[in-house]
Amino acid sequence: MKNRIRVARAEVRLTQQQLADAVGVSRQTINAIEAGRFVPSTLLALKIARQFEKPVEELFQLDEED
Repeated sequence: MKNRIRVARAEVRLTQQQLADAVGVSRQTINAIEAGRFVPSTLLALKIARQFEKPVEELFQLDEED
């Protein structure tokens, strides 16, 4: 699964820690999502999308092999 979390954060000048605090996870979780090492739950993906006021599909995309 690909994601645009790092790009979205940069657009609004939000740190990993600030995003993590806003959605109720650790900074390490945000880092792992951005690096593609962790696939967020549906609930977490929706919380992240809400934080950026974007549809979840704009932030997360399936790879061809997914």
